[in-house]
Amino acid sequence: MNASIGRGEMAHPRQIYARASSRRSGRRWTRRRKPRRASWVSAGLLAALAAGAALAGELARVPEKIQTILEGADRVREIAESYHRHNNFLYLGRGVNFPVALEGALKLKEISYIHAEGYPAAEMKHGPIALIDENMPVVVLCTKDSAREKVLSNMQEVRARRGRIIAVATEGDEDVPRLADHTLFVPQTHESLVPLLSVIPLQLLAYHMAVLRGCDVDQPRNLAKSVTVE
Repeated sequence: MNASIGRGEMAHPRQIYARASSRRSGRRWTRRRKPRRASWVSAGLLAALAAGAALAGELARVPEKIQTILEGADRVREIAESYHRHNNFLYLGRGVNFPVALEGALKLKEISYIHAEGYPAAEMKHGPIALIDENMPVVVLCTKDSAREKVLSNMQEVRARRGRIIAVATEGDEDVPRLADHTLFVPQTHESLVPLLSVIPLQLLAYHMAVLRGCDVDQPRNLAKSVTVE
């Protein structure tokens, strides 16, 4: 038995074939070993732990960043004063901000009784774009995340149709204000935590719109605090 095969160890047919082939070619046959993966697993685990620690650190700073947004509520009220007489709104968002667009539209409906639709910005051309004109306010969520460039493109399309844009953007963004009529800024954070911040200006907007329209924000009509029937 070849020395490269340990004592008491049966040679695999592939080993026998490889050994025979090496003899014919005159090359020395050596048994191939499987690569060690322990180091790869360790590196991946360390990277995951580091990413988790960074995310936890950002999450701990969210309350402070929310407070920063609340301190700018006067700016939201100024915008509400310009739009509280409109009866239709369109909310657009992509990625993590799409559910935020739905929430913003829902809050506007619930407490100000204004018709509002939340829509994925990627599907704007499949219907909602026909509604956009100078009388249709469009709320666009365009924070610094993986979808930002595409949302900027959506804003350009709204602008080309004379739509009025109220944008939610990340602090320091200089591109969004060039396209929007009004911009509300939120602090930078991890992409997965963006909705915790970007939803705040939309809730404030719904609140101020309702107050200016004379609606009771504490007891919206036809809504119950608990639902006991299906």
